[in-house]
Amino acid sequence: MVVMARFSRQERPDLVFDEEDLPYEEEIMRNQFSVKCWLRYIEFKQGAPKPRLNQLYERALKLLPCSYKLWYRYLKARRSQVKHRCVTDPAYEDVNNCHERAFVFMHKMPRLWLDYCQFLMEQGRITHTRRTFDRALRALPITQHSRIWPLYLRFLRSHSLPETAVRGYRRFLKLWHELCDLISQNPDKVQSLNVDAIIRGGLTRFTDQLGKLWCSLADYYIRSGHFEKARDVYEEAIRTVMTVRDFTQVFDSYAQFEESMIAAKMETTSELGREEEDDVDLELRLARFEQLISRRPLLLNSVLLRQNPHHVHEWHKRVALHQGRPREIINTYTEAVQTVDPFKATGKPHTLWVAFAKFYEDNGQLDDQARIILEKATRVSFKQVDDLASVWCECGELELRHENYDQALRLLRKATALPARRAEYFDSSEPVQNRVYKSLKVWSMLADLEESLGTFQSTKSVYDRILDLRIATPQIVINYAMFLEEHKYFEESFKAYERGISLFKWPNVSDIWSTYLTKFITRYGGRKLERARDLFEQALDGCPPKYAKTLYLLYAQLEEEWGLARHAMAVYERATQAVEPAQQYDMFNIYIKRAAEIYGVTYTRGIYQKAIEVLSDEHAREMCLRFADMECKLGEIDRARAIYSFCSQICDPRTTGAFWQTWKDFEVRHGNEDTIREMLRIRRSVQATYNTQVNFMASQMLKVSSSATGTVSDLAPGQSGMDDMKLLEQRAEQLAAEAEHDQPPQAQNKILFVRSDASREELAELAQQANPEEIELGEDEDEDEMDLEPNEVQLEQQSVPAAVFGSLKED
Repeated sequence: MVVMARFSRQERPDLVFDEEDLPYEEEIMRNQFSVKCWLRYIEFKQGAPKPRLNQLYERALKLLPCSYKLWYRYLKARRSQVKHRCVTDPAYEDVNNCHERAFVFMHKMPRLWLDYCQFLMEQGRITHTRRTFDRALRALPITQHSRIWPLYLRFLRSHSLPETAVRGYRRFLKLWHELCDLISQNPDKVQSLNVDAIIRGGLTRFTDQLGKLWCSLADYYIRSGHFEKARDVYEEAIRTVMTVRDFTQVFDSYAQFEESMIAAKMETTSELGREEEDDVDLELRLARFEQLISRRPLLLNSVLLRQNPHHVHEWHKRVALHQGRPREIINTYTEAVQTVDPFKATGKPHTLWVAFAKFYEDNGQLDDQARIILEKATRVSFKQVDDLASVWCECGELELRHENYDQALRLLRKATALPARRAEYFDSSEPVQNRVYKSLKVWSMLADLEESLGTFQSTKSVYDRILDLRIATPQIVINYAMFLEEHKYFEESFKAYERGISLFKWPNVSDIWSTYLTKFITRYGGRKLERARDLFEQALDGCPPKYAKTLYLLYAQLEEEWGLARHAMAVYERATQAVEPAQQYDMFNIYIKRAAEIYGVTYTRGIYQKAIEVLSDEHAREMCLRFADMECKLGEIDRARAIYSFCSQICDPRTTGAFWQTWKDFEVRHGNEDTIREMLRIRRSVQATYNTQVNFMASQMLKVSSSATGTVSDLAPGQSGMDDMKLLEQRAEQLAAEAEHDQPPQAQNKILFVRSDASREELAELAQQANPEEIELGEDEDEDEMDLEPNEVQLEQQSVPAAVFGSLKED
C-alpha cells in the first residue's frame, strides 16, 4: 500500500512511501537532524530499489551535509551500483560527480580521497586520476600525506609514462628522509648527483632532523669507502648539533662505525696472518675509540652550552669535567665569564667569578690573579644587586681567610660608600654599582666585622646607617640593641628598639616588641611602672590575636609583681577577649588560676560564668564540671546542682556519657530520690531535644535503614505530597514505637519512672545511700504506689466536713 505524505517545504511534495516506512518517516520528522535516525531508516531500506535508496541518502545529506558517516556509506553504495558496468557507462560520471560534491564538505578526509582515487584508477582516466591525487595532497595536511603516497606511487608504476612518473617521484622525494636513505644506501648509482650538497641542503632546511641527515651523509661516505671523510663528517656533526637527541643519534652511529672498523681490521689481520705489521694500526684504532668514549660527557656538555651559552650550572659542570687539568680549567673559566651575559644568565653568574678566583687562591696565586679577578667582578654589570653584593662579600671573606682584617674592613666600607649617583634598590634602570650601597648582605657583614674588629663608635655608626637607609630587618634591630646593652648603653638600646618598631608593622614587629618589653622589665622592674604600662598599651594597640597571648601574659606578670592585683585581673580579662578562639580556653585557665591564688576561689565564680558563655560547647562543658566541683568543695551543693543542670543542655547523652555519670555520682553523694528523679527527667528531656534535630534523625534513619538507598520520600511511600520535615517526624515516631515494642517485659517490681533504667526500689536505695536520715516509706504505701501507672500521681484521700455542703447534704 502506497501512502502520500506531507513534508516540509525543503522536501519533495510528491514523494510517496510504503506503509511500513511510516514509523521511520515520523521519527525523521521529529528528529530530522539526527544521524542515527537516518541511518536506521537507510538500514531498513537496503533491499529497496536503488533509485529509492539514493533518494533517501540525498534527503539525509541535504539536511546533514557534514556527516562523514552518511557520505561514506552513500559513496560506497554508489560505487557498488556501477561495479559491473562498462566504464563508458554514463553512470560512472554520475558517481564521479557525487564524489566531487562530497569533497565540498569532506576535503579533509583521506579515506574518501583514497576511495575516489582508486575508483578513478579503475576507470583508466590517467589525467583525471593524477590531478585528483594532486588535489588530495594539497587538501590534506602534511602529516597525512603518507597515506596518499603509496597509492599514488602504485598508480605511477602501473602506467608507462616516464615524464609523469619522474615528476611524481620528484614530488615524493621532497621528503628528505627517503631521499637520504636512497642515495646513502646506493652510492654507486648516484654518481651523477652531488650527494654532499643535497644532504647539506637538507641540513639547512630541516633543522629538526639534523641527527638523521648527518648520519645519512656519513653513511654515504662509509659505503663509498671514504672512511676518513666519514669520520670528519661525524666530528663535524657532534660539534654542531644543537639537541641531545641529535647528538645521541650521531654519537651512537659514530661509535658503531669505529667498532665496525676495529672488528674489520682484526678480522683482516687474522686472515692475512700479519699481526706484527698491523699492531700499530690496530692500537691506533683502539686508542681512537677509547678517546671517543671518554669525550662523550664533554661533548654532551658542549651541546647543552650551544643550546644555552648562558647556563651557569653547565659551565661549572664543564670545569668539573676538566678536573686535574689546570690549563683547561683556566680556559673554561675565561670563556665562561666572557660568554655569559648576566641579563640572560640561567643561575647566578657571580658564582663563575667567585669560583675562578677561588681556583687561583687554592693554587697560591692570591696577589697575582685572585684579587684581580674579584676586582674585575665588582665592575661587571650584573642584573641583580645581590650578585654584586655577593662578590663584595667574597672579597671580604678572601681577606679574612688570609687574616688581612684591615683590608677586609676597607673593602666592605668601600662597597657601602654612597655612590656619586644614588638610586633605589629595585630601580633596574640604574647599574647595580649605584644600588649596592643599600644591600643588606654587605651591611650585615660589615656590622659583624665592626663588632669584632672595629670600635664602639664605628659599629654604632654602621647600625645607625642601616636604620637610616631603612633596610634593617627585625633581627638587625635586635642585634643592635643587644650590642648597646652589652656596652651598658641601656637607654640607647631602648631607643634602638623604638626605631625598629617605627620601621615595621605587625606581624614583623612581634619579635622586637617581645624582646623590648622583656629587656625593659628586667632593667627597671617596677621603678618605671607607668612607662612600662604605656609600652604595653602601645604594643597591644593593633596587635593581631595570634600574637596577643604572649604580650598579655607578660603585661599581667608585670602588674602582679610590681603593680596592682586588680590591674592584673583587668589584663587577664582583656586577654580572654583579645586572643584567638583556639587560645581562649588556655587563657581562661590561667586567669582562673591566678585569680584563685590572689583573691581566693570565690572570686573565680564570675570568671567561670564568663568562660562558659564565651567558650565552645566542648570547653564550656569542661568549665562547668570544674565550676561544679569547686562549688561542691565549698559546700555549695545547690549551686553545683544548678551548674550541672545548666550544663546538661549542651550534653548529648549519647556522646557525653562522662558528664552524666559525674552528675549521677554527685547526686548519689549529695542528693536524694527527688534530685535523682529530676536529673533523670532532665536527661530524658535533653535526649528528646537532640532526637528531634533533623540532622540526627537523618543519620539515625540511614543507620537503621542501611539497605535503603532512596530519598526522604521513600521513608513514607504513598505520601509524596507531604514535606520532608513531616516525613522525618513520622519516621522518628515509628522508630520510637519500634524501640519501645522491642524492649523485654519488666517484672512488676521493676516499674520505671520518667523512662529511666532504674526501678523505684533502686531509686529508694540510691536515695538512702545519698541521705541516710530520710524516712523510709511503709510497705503499704509502696504497694499502693505499685498499683499506679508510671505516669499517674497518687492523691491522698480525706473526708470533707459536713458544713461544707450546707443544705445540699441529703439525709
